[in-house]
Amino acid sequence: QVQLVESGGGLVQPGGSLRLSCAAPRASGTFFSISAVGWYRQAPGKQRELVATITSGGSTNCADSVKGRFTISRDNAKKTVDLQMNSLKSEDTAVYYCYLRLGIDYWGKGTLVTVSS
Repeated sequence: QVQLVESGGGLVQPGGSLRLSCAAPRASGTFFSISAVGWYRQAPGKQRELVATITSGGSTNCADSVKGRFTISRDNAKKTVDLQMNSLKSEDTAVYYCYLRLGIDYWGKGTLVTVSS
């Protein structure tokens, strides 16, 4: 059973930064390293949307709305995937979900990010 645990959410003012982290403590190192991992988010009243993803080979993809502001990275030795979020805007307010994809998708429970003054 793959368990994904997110951390790092919270309240931040517009223009501020947060770093989200997702760990897969029960996954084997090999399983994690060959999986695609990333982040989705869901704002109140909206559908879940892709934020950023990183493949097993290290290729990244970000939503247009966060390009230039968010950076995704992974550490296969630690079995973690991080999302560095800079220049945050009120419209970034959402629950952020970590996922891991290898044939099927595994999801974390989410961490709330609130951008407000």
